[in-house]
Amino acid sequence: MTSKVTYLGDLRTSSIHLQSGTEILSDAPVDNNGKGEAFSPTDMVANALATCMMTIMGIKARDLEIDLKNSTAEVLKIMNADPRRISVIEIGFQLQGTENQKEKTILERAAMTCPVFLSLHPEIEKRITFKWN
Repeated sequence: MTSKVTYLGDLRTSSIHLQSGTEILSDAPVDNNGKGEAFSPTDMVANALATCMMTIMGIKARDLEIDLKNSTAEVLKIMNADPRRISVIEIGFQLQGTENQKEKTILERAAMTCPVFLSLHPEIEKRITFKWN
């Protein structure tokens, strides 16, 4: 088992990662009857895409002896109204660690192979940009 999710009431859940004990809270968003005091489930999906892509780049960067430390990603999730679902995920990566164009291309291509990217429904538009400092 990966995690245990407990409904806390008031449209809030607690998810415990069983291996580490780390807790993630989620709330329904304000536009869907919630308080918006934590990541919504769909926020976590969009954020999972960014963290997965960054992790895959980090693995490849380590193999290439490149340090991506302090690189960031800004995430925007756009919802569709009917049916209510994620329609677009925009991720803008601000990356550092290499000036070499070949290494940049390798890392960008690696990001696009992350398991979350490959698992998302093809109708979810993924707008990914990479900016190297």
